[in-house]
Amino acid sequence: MKLVRTLEELTPELRGGAVAVGNFDGVHRGHVHLVERLREQARRVGGPAVVFTFDPHPAWILRPQTAPTPLTWIERKAELLAELGVDGLVAYPTDERLLNLTAREFFDRILIEALDAKALVEGTNFCFGHDRAGTIDVLRGFAETAGVSLDALEPVRFEGDVVSSSRVRALIAAGDLEAAGRLLTRPYRIRGIVRHGAARGAKIGFPTANVDGVDTLLPAPGVYAGRAWVEEKPWPTAVNIGPNPTFGEQALKIEAHLIGFHGMLYGALLELDFAKQLRPVRKFAGLEELQAQLKADVAAAEHAAREMATRR
Repeated sequence: MKLVRTLEELTPELRGGAVAVGNFDGVHRGHVHLVERLREQARRVGGPAVVFTFDPHPAWILRPQTAPTPLTWIERKAELLAELGVDGLVAYPTDERLLNLTAREFFDRILIEALDAKALVEGTNFCFGHDRAGTIDVLRGFAETAGVSLDALEPVRFEGDVVSSSRVRALIAAGDLEAAGRLLTRPYRIRGIVRHGAARGAKIGFPTANVDGVDTLLPAPGVYAGRAWVEEKPWPTAVNIGPNPTFGEQALKIEAHLIGFHGMLYGALLELDFAKQLRPVRKFAGLEELQAQLKADVAAAEHAAREMATRR
């Protein structure tokens, strides 16, 4: 997989193949179906399978107040797409100039001149160009004129509904990480920098890493089972997202207890995978009750992390 961020970085091995344009946020089952067809078409035309995406999501430029919080950062998106067999990811910087391209200009300048696309694969609800004026039918007409094949795929349905990034986002925001995980290709992951905290966890036998600066969607407040990645090694982890009402704190925090880990993480970039929510955040009557619950949380998190390892 090669990740490039400008059209000037495109090398010959990323041109002349099959291209899919979209946000690919989260890389879910619907994206898997699209990438499978993309790879088929890439093999047919004898070129690479390339995804063209936007960084950031165009909504952050057009309507920042209502733009969806992303599910994946670009490097993570590249990792997930590489696992599916994509050869190249163009993470194009979204700006006014790009958004003002008409559908015709986007097709000619990006897909034909820059990428030299021989095949296109999109969903039937795909729109492109200024004001999203380019529908899938418009794209079909452009492609036919240019001698480029187009596969328009219907949405994938799973567990009774269409798989989409917005559906995944709603499940994560509600704290249903198990359901979200069934729609994704890998467990939902966030990342952040470990900062100094109050160190209360260490004092009661459950040291935590305080994670700050997360730039993707946070799960709903609660205690979660998952795993943390330290130097590419996974550690079973219990994660608390939310306030700490037992100590009279209402600020939202992300506190991760890496089970069995001993070492310093301050200043490190920590990535956290989520398996499922164990319980909601609640206030405890005292330290003994809190410690008993934390012990149960750790046992449940360790069990869930073992299950994650066998599934993935």
